[in-house]
Amino acid sequence: MFQHVEQYAGDPILGLMDKFASDSRNDIKVNLGVGVYYTEDGKLPVLECVKAAEAQIANPPRPRGYLPMDGLKGYQQACQNLLLGKDSQAVVEGRVATIATLGGSGALKIGAEFIHQWFPAAKCYVSNPTWGNHISIFEGSGIEVGKYPYYDAATIGVKFDEMCEFFKTLNENDVVLLHPCCHNPTGVDLSDEQWDIVLDIIKDKKLIPFMDIAYQGFGENMESDAHAIRRAVELGLPVFISNSFSKNLSLYGERVGGLSVVAPSQDEACRVLGQLKSTVRRIYSSPPAHGGAVVDTVMNDEVLFEQWLGEVYEMRDRIRDMRQKLHDLLSAKLPERDFSYFIKQRGMFSFTGLTTEQVVRLREEFAVYMVENGRMCIAGLNNKNIEYVANAMAEVLK
Repeated sequence: MFQHVEQYAGDPILGLMDKFASDSRNDIKVNLGVGVYYTEDGKLPVLECVKAAEAQIANPPRPRGYLPMDGLKGYQQACQNLLLGKDSQAVVEGRVATIATLGGSGALKIGAEFIHQWFPAAKCYVSNPTWGNHISIFEGSGIEVGKYPYYDAATIGVKFDEMCEFFKTLNENDVVLLHPCCHNPTGVDLSDEQWDIVLDIIKDKKLIPFMDIAYQGFGENMESDAHAIRRAVELGLPVFISNSFSKNLSLYGERVGGLSVVAPSQDEACRVLGQLKSTVRRIYSSPPAHGGAVVDTVMNDEVLFEQWLGEVYEMRDRIRDMRQKLHDLLSAKLPERDFSYFIKQRGMFSFTGLTTEQVVRLREEFAVYMVENGRMCIAGLNNKNIEYVANAMAEVLK
């Protein structure tokens, strides 16, 4: 019956985790592949604010009923406040449709399904390179996907002029998928001034910006990291925004994401929300309850919220420290090379510039794992393994 079914090649990042787990060199192996934040001790953290929230939720234990299709109201409000600001005029006017989703991936999927249904001629353009699942999700929803110029390997920067010129060639209602901060996989972001120019082009060409923000707080801070989103709303653009609490609340397995759509009017936002709920109903019916309750509790308790901000910024600062130390170590070992890009890039990821052959050599000879395109998860580094990693990188770069 299933002889015609093709073999799944596997996901390049999740498959890398399997290879790492089965590697018997436990005393030296280092996982820099998957986009997960680890502590200085190499552990996945449980944030103190999350522990406090879960204690509240469990006292007394609550029934495990289904959540509404769009999730908890406090959860929706938390998404809007973080992304748009508590005083956002769009929120005050009721022009934002927000739903809780199955992680950031679920938000992208629901958004892609909506776009395919209501803007069937739209094409989606993603940065070159981007997170691979962006392409899979939109193509899986029946949308043709193309790439726009972004990363410049020669300068370890952005092909900004090429990017702008490319956007000017697109058709009305084409979708441009954008990373407001901490670009995945490169760690190379636009400046606020560049964002303003790009958004003016998007407005002039009547494109649809789809902002995917999975690392809010890991770049500069909660406010600055949302500059592109808030500027787009100021310009009156209809905006799709997918966000995730996986990283900044360390709730990966709870699948806590959100999709917000900013509409021109309250009536349109109401209709959009109805269609988003309809899409949720036909795919998975309702979002996760426990993770939703944790987010709702942390984000809407003043004390826990401030504690959360402090914990996020501790994670951000540890990543920055690892960037600086890796830069210093490699610069000392290979003084003829410029490693300044490690401290210019932002967020959990760095495009190292390593070739596929060098990445494979790192894995096979040194048990240092990273994605074959050279993307490194900086959060996998710590003071115990960073010199070993630097030595291994220096060896393959010689």
